[in-house]
Amino acid sequence: MSTQQTVRRWILTGSITAIAATGAIYGAGLRSRQQYEEKRKKAVEATPEDMIAQLEVVRSELVGKKLEMERKLAQITARRLQKEEAAKDTK
Repeated sequence: MSTQQTVRRWILTGSITAIAATGAIYGAGLRSRQQYEEKRKKAVEATPEDMIAQLEVVRSELVGKKLEMERKLAQITARRLQKEEAAKDTK
C-alpha cells in the first residue's frame, strides 16, 4: 500500500509541476505578444516629430558606440605598435 501511495504522490507532484511550467510559458508568451503589439501600435500612431526624435536618440547612441569602438581600436593599434617596436629593439 505504501508503494502505491509513493507512486501516486510522484505522479501528482509531476503533474502539478508540468501544469505550473506550462502556465508560466504560456503567460510569458502572451505578455511578449502584448508588448510587441503595444510597440507596433505606438510606432504606427507616432507623429513625424516623434519619429524624428526617436531616430535622433538612436543616432546619438550609435555615434557614441562608434566613438567608443574607434577609441578601443586606437588603443589596440598603439599597443601593437609598441610590441612591434619592442621586438625590433631586442633584435
